[in-house]
Amino acid sequence: MNTLMNTATVKGISLYPVKSLDPVDVEIARVLPSGALAHDREFALFDEQGNVINGKREAKLHQIRSRYDLEAFVVTLNDSSRFHLTHDCSKIEDWIGNFLERRVSMRRNVQTGFPDDLDSPGPTIVGWETLREVGSWFGIDDPGEAGRRFRSNIVLATQTPFWEDRLFGEPDEIVEFRIGSVTTHGVNPCQRCAVPSREPSTGLVTPDFQRKFAGKRAESLPSWAAMARFNHYYRLAVNTRIPASEAGKVIRTGDEVRI
Repeated sequence: MNTLMNTATVKGISLYPVKSLDPVDVEIARVLPSGALAHDREFALFDEQGNVINGKREAKLHQIRSRYDLEAFVVTLNDSSRFHLTHDCSKIEDWIGNFLERRVSMRRNVQTGFPDDLDSPGPTIVGWETLREVGSWFGIDDPGEAGRRFRSNIVLATQTPFWEDRLFGEPDEIVEFRIGSVTTHGVNPCQRCAVPSREPSTGLVTPDFQRKFAGKRAESLPSWAAMARFNHYYRLAVNTRIPASEAGKVIRTGDEVRI
């Protein structure tokens, strides 16, 4: 196989300090002992019964704009209210609770964050050309806008759509690859939820999104993808694990990704 087809580069890195809110784009991300990226999904919102409040269950979260200054460790909500992420925790709870018209609490986990897939807490990975292709199915011209729907941590510059489908294998098979100096294990194609079907800033649903996506994904599945991993085709991006041996290393934009 052509060597170039086995490599890509990191185009962008996004962290989601508060689960289900907006991302912050960074140039460098540090790997935690758990394999998660530092500050990714470090905080999450919970209801009075202890259930996580996320975009799957609460579409109104899409209407909250959040901007982060990780050096100062502050978040600005809807361009008006600025809070320190730890010192002002109760104020953040009150602000978001008032916005959602329900009582919320915010918890912090600095070991693993609050990933959807506890078995694979490493960064999720998708290709820029993949986002361009998927966007074209729904009249979305900007791959970055499509990326906001799928909320992956690492976007790769690749030669072809769905290049990242090389980063997982058959059931019970782990694909080892490196992102710069960081050894990473590709596990499976990520099963998607309701969030990608919604316009990221409003929460408005794109009609028939899941059915159309699955049909197009099946038609577009590349020859290198492990078909056995697709019990359905509403899957995009790659779930990963990073071994504890890589803790403290960093992933940078521009890093080469090599299988």
